[in-house]
Amino acid sequence: MASADPFDSALDLLRRLNPKHTTTHLNSLISLAPDLTEDLLSSVDQPLAVRRCRQTGREYLLCDYNRDGDSYRSPWSNEFDPPVDGGASSAAAVPSDKVRRMEVRANEAFDVYRELYYEGGVSSVYFWNLDDGFAGVVLLKKVATPGSSSEGTWDSIHVFEAIDRARFTQYNLTSTVILSLSTNSNNLGDMDLSGNMTRQIEIELAAESDEQQIANIGKLVEDMELKMRNLLQEVYFGKAKDVVGDLRSVGSLSESARDRQAQKDIIGSMGR
Repeated sequence: MASADPFDSALDLLRRLNPKHTTTHLNSLISLAPDLTEDLLSSVDQPLAVRRCRQTGREYLLCDYNRDGDSYRSPWSNEFDPPVDGGASSAAAVPSDKVRRMEVRANEAFDVYRELYYEGGVSSVYFWNLDDGFAGVVLLKKVATPGSSSEGTWDSIHVFEAIDRARFTQYNLTSTVILSLSTNSNNLGDMDLSGNMTRQIEIELAAESDEQQIANIGKLVEDMELKMRNLLQEVYFGKAKDVVGDLRSVGSLSESARDRQAQKDIIGSMGR
């Protein structure tokens, strides 16, 4: 029997573990198999970490797409922290002047989007060059009431390619949402609900200017987030609520039985 591929086995293991602790599990796997480091970091979506830009003082999000070794590039200053040595690696990690100008405008646009939809949180957008266009990632993170009895974390990662097709541009978008909710109540006990969801879309849209490119990307991300939020609320949370409601009663069973008996007595008296 052929031995299992270590990379596939690592991904299979991560799919079965709590998504809330993906970073811890990922670091443990990397320590066991250092040769898989780059493949795992580029393939596994993990909750986004926040860092403050030294030059501008603004917060930005860390991911594999703005990483060069152990350094991360700020979308606000376009500088790496800690600084990287000059060379082909660092030059390739920074977009061209044209794509960088688009990146700046996209960060400004999604900063407004973040404030309107999330009323807080952190957003970051990173672009890079392709031979036939450009690609990028839109990151959004919101943490609700950290440190309290009820906590929630939303991380959304939208990776896209924009491939030039004459007057049209083909957009390939892959969106991942990592959601974690937890409560600690004396009456209801502890609950930890975590999971992730990934969806993809391919579409061609007219894009004759850089501004139109930014508008198209914003529209695609907005529509995808709306669909995924509705799906989480209606399907996943709705199903979890039904299961908890069937398995657990907040009130005492004696009170429920008394209420049902009173209801039967009222219905019986009305039929006489």
